[in-house]
Amino acid sequence: MIILERKFYHRDTLRVARELLGKKLVRQINGFELSGVIVETEAYCGREDSACHAHRGKTPRNAVMFGEPGHAYVYFTYGMHYMLNLVTEAAENPCAVLIRAVVPLAGIEEMETRRKRKGADLTNGPAKLCQALSIDKSLNGWDLTCGKELWVEDYKKIPAKSIITTPRIGIDYSKKKDRDALWRFLVKT
Repeated sequence: MIILERKFYHRDTLRVARELLGKKLVRQINGFELSGVIVETEAYCGREDSACHAHRGKTPRNAVMFGEPGHAYVYFTYGMHYMLNLVTEAAENPCAVLIRAVVPLAGIEEMETRRKRKGADLTNGPAKLCQALSIDKSLNGWDLTCGKELWVEDYKKIPAKSIITTPRIGIDYSKKKDRDALWRFLVKT
């Protein structure tokens, strides 16, 4: 097990978003290890990115994004879903990568119990994976480099030819240039 160090996150957000593909997201809770290989991410690149939560400045909700890289930024949306982001780049440069999907590796039965679903629908979306892995607001600000409760491990390298880039999803409120940016990364299936 090689937990990603802070220096992994302290780099360009687009590079981190691409290189997170193939890494293993791990959650330990109540004696269970729940994990999955990351297969879809989206980059959010600070104040200049109108789709980024930090676009309009620092608030109590997005304050974690302004901290040091390698922390979890977990927020609640639509009054019902949690989303997991990994803070990137330098402190005070509020950038993060949204983890959009994982392929389950360990603790699948426990994930199915938490989601009340099986198969492809288990962790194929950001809210779904948070529910399956029991990721909620209690992990907002969590240090991903400490190897407890929530972390990311090196797992496998995804070759460039196996990665698809597309515009991000669900950001209709943002400027056209940001809606069109190819900042969503997926592993070809």
